[in-house]
Amino acid sequence: MTRFAAPIAEQIWDMKYRFKEADGTAIDRSVEDTWRRIARSLAEVEAEPAKWEDSFFHALEDFKYLPAGRITAGAGTERTVTLFNCFVMGTIPDSMAGIFDMLKEAALTMQQGGGIGYDFSTIRPKGAAVHGVAADASGPLSFMDVWDAMCRTIMSAGSRRGAMMATMRCDHPDIEDFITAKSDAARLRMFNLSVLVTDDFMEAVKADGPWELTFGGKVYHTVEARDLWNKIMRATYDYAEPGVIFIDRINKANNLNYCETIAATNPCGEQPLPPYGACLLGSINLARLVDRPFEDGADIDTAALDDLVATAVRMMDNVVDASNFPLQAQAQEAQAKRRIGLGVTGLADALLMVGLRYGSDEAAAQCEAWLKRVARAAYLASVELAREKGPFPLFDAEKFLASGAMQQMDDDVRAAIAEHGIRNALLTSIAPTGTISLYAGNVSSGIEPVFAYSYTRKVLQKDGSRTEEEVVDYAVQMWRDKFGDAALPDYFVNAQTLAPLDHVKMQAAAQKWVDSSISKTINCPEDIGFDDFKDVYLQAYETGCKGCTTYRPNDVTGSVLSVSENSETRPEADQGADVIYMSEPLDRPKALEGATYKLKWPDSEHAIYLTVNDIVINGHRRPFEVFINSKNMEHFAWTVALTRMISAVFRRGGDVSFVVEELKAVFDPRGGAWQNGKYIPSILAAIGGVLEQHMIAIGFLEGEGMGLKSDPQAQVVNMENNRGKACPSCGQYDLRMIEGCMTCMSCGHSKCG
Repeated sequence: MTRFAAPIAEQIWDMKYRFKEADGTAIDRSVEDTWRRIARSLAEVEAEPAKWEDSFFHALEDFKYLPAGRITAGAGTERTVTLFNCFVMGTIPDSMAGIFDMLKEAALTMQQGGGIGYDFSTIRPKGAAVHGVAADASGPLSFMDVWDAMCRTIMSAGSRRGAMMATMRCDHPDIEDFITAKSDAARLRMFNLSVLVTDDFMEAVKADGPWELTFGGKVYHTVEARDLWNKIMRATYDYAEPGVIFIDRINKANNLNYCETIAATNPCGEQPLPPYGACLLGSINLARLVDRPFEDGADIDTAALDDLVATAVRMMDNVVDASNFPLQAQAQEAQAKRRIGLGVTGLADALLMVGLRYGSDEAAAQCEAWLKRVARAAYLASVELAREKGPFPLFDAEKFLASGAMQQMDDDVRAAIAEHGIRNALLTSIAPTGTISLYAGNVSSGIEPVFAYSYTRKVLQKDGSRTEEEVVDYAVQMWRDKFGDAALPDYFVNAQTLAPLDHVKMQAAAQKWVDSSISKTINCPEDIGFDDFKDVYLQAYETGCKGCTTYRPNDVTGSVLSVSENSETRPEADQGADVIYMSEPLDRPKALEGATYKLKWPDSEHAIYLTVNDIVINGHRRPFEVFINSKNMEHFAWTVALTRMISAVFRRGGDVSFVVEELKAVFDPRGGAWQNGKYIPSILAAIGGVLEQHMIAIGFLEGEGMGLKSDPQAQVVNMENNRGKACPSCGQYDLRMIEGCMTCMSCGHSKCG
């Protein structure tokens, strides 16, 4: 029986991938049972299932090939789930009926566990005329709020946490509102945002020229291209979004540019997809394939790599036939093109094992060579599948071989494709692997650097106590096993010591041999200068990357836990940050000043009257208590409970602005209401909005969606608890940004995993 490399690996398998009965009884008794379940399921579509089941099992064995989470958790369970991780949905029509048809399709897709991507550039801008109804359009951002509400509703129904990507073209008239949308910490939390940047725009930026914002052939505004670029850069510098997608490069390099146009990606950006396109993901674990690690001549076993890639391609091709699809259009798209996204994980660990420093020129060259080997093996395997089973239905040899991506492929591979065709239109991608990398023994994630050599993880036990365990990087543990306490060599680097441009160098090297794109986060230090930050994006564009995502600690998304340059453990401040002691409640004066607000809600006959009383401490006014009154007795119990709870929180002092954020995030599955041109997802969210406006009026908050203004006591509490945000799954402060997704190192939770 396989022994897990670390306790966290077994725990993640048990929580996320182990097949169990509805009551929690384990069906998979061991991880071998999980591998066997997957192998048997994917072999069932073969003419000789028994032959291929064993081959598939051996590929999975010892965590050499890691199918994406949907496959690992869902294959062979006979549950109504999709084995595809993410989808790009259909083109959104610029009509009310069409928009809400698309919303329904999104809900059905997310209900089965699929993340989704949408291009909102097709919706007319805010203020544009809506002919026939004598009204002005509310614009794409207002409909994105509706999508966000839908995603929260799906979550509240017990489905897996949803992930969504929204894109918008850099020439859409509402692009500036899109860029700044997530400066509001409570808005569009279910979305990742990316701007579709064209080559023409980048040339206009370089030339410091004008840029027209257009829709439907009409020019709405003309702006300075460099000013717009700086707004994108400033937003992502300040709060990590939006990302940037170089959309023209993606379409020019697409093997299928003769039969599809791409305008959106999946939530983490590694799969640019056409309407109704699906991403099917899996990773080769390079860390398991190094011969003689840390010795002279250490290298990847290329023969083993070729064989493993060939088996993985066959398995992934079978998923196209074995999987359920939420929508028939998605099934048709997948069958017509049979695209897969085979990638790698453990790259940084493999580089350490062969003695190369991640980010060096030598490491970039080795990365490129390994990924070329993966691409070549994948293409040849797909040609063999085409000989056996036929090429993908939309294959056109002349047009396929004329595509930009095929020009660099070796002549023998091109000749084989010309003679036999190819089974899969696109084959390679680098997906987020944060959770499956932990499951595989804490190998480095995707093509990311090692985040930390080791850190201490607190584990909640059944009796309520917490124990500590060390989580060690896979390559570091191998070094310890081999050399004991010997110091790590100088070429051991981690994310804490890596320059941002070293990240870009590695991403660009990998992109040369990746058909689709790469999910990677370029971590930047908080004190990086704005001009240096902008250079990261320009370097990504100039070196051939298809997109760029950075993360710099900020006030909106929080500070991700880091590790000091010379330390192998997490900061001491984090080690004891689990227990939070509540302060004593503030005393209530005999008289308080306050304000009363009238709130009307469409489905209620009677208005709600909300009174907020304030207290003054050290010359600063802050909310102290809340009363809610209404003639509608239907709401009596919960309004009393709500006022008591909010008042109890307010009386404790400190930063109570989170009450607003939590209330505004409540979504009513029956639907919300439009008020003052904005979609309010529930009556509780409306109450949260009233409280927020009151806090702004008294000077407690800077503004809507913003932080504290003038409460020293609250600011002190904030500084004491500056540990970033808690994991929404386990509550621990162990989040880190990996490949565009916050991943919890305590429980493995990830929006994308």
